[in-house]
Amino acid sequence: MDSMVRTERDHDIALIYIQHPSVNALSQPVRHELLQAVIAADESAAISAIVIMGSGKHFVAGADIHEFDAPPVSPLLNDVLLRIENCRKPVIAAIHGSALGGGFELALACHYRCAANDAKFGFPEVKLGLLPGSGGTQRLPRVIGVNAALDIMLGGDPIGINRAVALGIVDQQSTVDELLARSLQFARMAIGKPWRRTCDQLMDRAQIDTAFFAQERQRLMTHDTGRIEAEGSAQEAIIQCVEAAATQPFTDGLALSRRLFEERRVSVTSRALRHLFFAERGSRSAVRASSAYIKHVGVVGAGTMGAGIATTMAIAGMYVTLVDSQPAALSAGMLRIRDIVATGVRKGRITGQQGDEVLARVTGAGDFNQLAGVQLVIEAVVESLVVKQAVFRQLDAACAPDAILATNTSTLDIDAIGSFTHRPGKVLGMHFFSPANVMRLVEVVRGRQTSAETMATVLGLTKRIGKLGIVVGNCFGFVGNRMLYAYGRENQLLLLEGATPTQIDEALKEFGMAMGPHAVGDLAGLDIGYRVRRERHDLPTDPRYYRIADVLVEAGRLGQKTGKGMFNYEPGSRQPVADPEVEHMIIAEAKRLGVTRRDLTKSEIVDRCMMALINEGARILASGIAESPADIDAIWCNGYGFPRWRGGPMFYADCVGTTHVVNRIRQFSSQPGLEHWTVAPLLEQLGLTAQGFSDWALAQQRARA
Repeated sequence: MDSMVRTERDHDIALIYIQHPSVNALSQPVRHELLQAVIAADESAAISAIVIMGSGKHFVAGADIHEFDAPPVSPLLNDVLLRIENCRKPVIAAIHGSALGGGFELALACHYRCAANDAKFGFPEVKLGLLPGSGGTQRLPRVIGVNAALDIMLGGDPIGINRAVALGIVDQQSTVDELLARSLQFARMAIGKPWRRTCDQLMDRAQIDTAFFAQERQRLMTHDTGRIEAEGSAQEAIIQCVEAAATQPFTDGLALSRRLFEERRVSVTSRALRHLFFAERGSRSAVRASSAYIKHVGVVGAGTMGAGIATTMAIAGMYVTLVDSQPAALSAGMLRIRDIVATGVRKGRITGQQGDEVLARVTGAGDFNQLAGVQLVIEAVVESLVVKQAVFRQLDAACAPDAILATNTSTLDIDAIGSFTHRPGKVLGMHFFSPANVMRLVEVVRGRQTSAETMATVLGLTKRIGKLGIVVGNCFGFVGNRMLYAYGRENQLLLLEGATPTQIDEALKEFGMAMGPHAVGDLAGLDIGYRVRRERHDLPTDPRYYRIADVLVEAGRLGQKTGKGMFNYEPGSRQPVADPEVEHMIIAEAKRLGVTRRDLTKSEIVDRCMMALINEGARILASGIAESPADIDAIWCNGYGFPRWRGGPMFYADCVGTTHVVNRIRQFSSQPGLEHWTVAPLLEQLGLTAQGFSDWALAQQRARA
């Protein structure tokens, strides 16, 4: 195996390179070789100073997260860093690119830090439910103080070179090209002079208010919504460790941070977040290189979705032609784009000049002939198969033969839409989520004849525009919305059986969902689902199916857009308010349908909805509509507000146990009125053998190898 660490000499300076592509992650072999290289240089009489540098584009972008799923393997990073810090010769970190997580901890353990203009520093561990576990919580406060250290660790976002210099993290700044020479020069200046160990730096305890950490904890409880965790909080652990850095000896704080890191490493929360980390990057790593580079995009339909898609493409640098046959709709769409861009400028996401450039790249048009030169068209018209087929017939005639035609449908048959063209290999789905300029997820729907080149081109495009593109198969609702209808069926039945809209929404929000299902329905518009159900010819014959939603739409209660839906909304407010009239309508409809109402617990509400998601997910996996349970989890966490700290519905199933899920579904199916519950064959198979969806995915992966 090639060496992951190599040592060169520049006269009496040892230059130690970490070379573990692509980001120099500190895996066990790297740690072992780095430790040996440092010991050899420190014990050599011919060496007067040591410079540590990363090969390639980065210094060190973190630990090897794959190792977190197994017990720690020697040498621990803690041990390596203590040996570096205790060197009898000055050790200089020469930093370019990313110094994140363990890489930042490595830099802090060195005696000095020289950094290039492209350097970024940070501790993203909190986003994985972790804390810096190798001294970062102890060394960073000693370098920059408690307040700034907490900001960096609790936020998890990297800082650039200018802030790093201002805070005192960086001792010398240089260009990328000059980094090596300047670092060697700095090392020579340090030879023979007293150098500092970060662990020895004193903190001004007199300036630390005893109430400060209590206030930080209170602020965390007040503002850190969406991070409710049954097993404690990574943020709380970080505060605890920084408090130890301010009040205890270094060795005590180091021991505490290591213990808390191990507790967090094995927690369900951290395992869930790491699962999503790999799920989201796995979908991106599958994107192969494509020769097609999209420069000009057409968007058909200037409504909310079309305007959001057009803005997203223009911000990413593409020219966009927005088409709508209705002049008023086109004008409104162009105004929406201006509003989105203006909001971005006002919030500092882009500069005023960049905003002007984005607007200059968007052109409005009233007919399809203006799309003759585009390479990709994304249709975003009303969710009607007949309407979309008519649009695709016109697009096929107007666009160049090699142009890709994509539909933004959220439920309809891609093949049925593409059948009206002479280019089925160039047709696919791009299901954006609303608002398209904000939401990260895009389901990339593969039709029966969609070519591999078309898929690769569109997946490359989703990456370029900063979206998470996940490949799904073609069926009603694909992955996300197909599961949503199973989820919705249960919460709609729960209404008839005795639960109120508020009770259901509160139970699922307490579980961790970003919003309750009924508030979501009101936000999207209840009429949208109503129209989709009218398009389908395979609906269950059960008269209770989505009956309450249908009753509300037929009564003119469409949601926030009309001020009344499942809830009421005051003018200018998005806050749902329970309406007794809705509860009376539900009770009347239950009586008409002969449904016996009863008291429902939070536990049953949550289990009915979650088991519905898991069961439908199992069917989707078995049919190949989703390639892996991790893809399902990424879709639901990025598109539907499933709590990230639970890892997604399929990861959640593995946590509670597939055997438990099967038994719970059988309990449901034995109750009067719930005969529609049947265990998906794949789920039943896993439950019988007490295996999880992750076990199934691993077996599938091995079978393909």
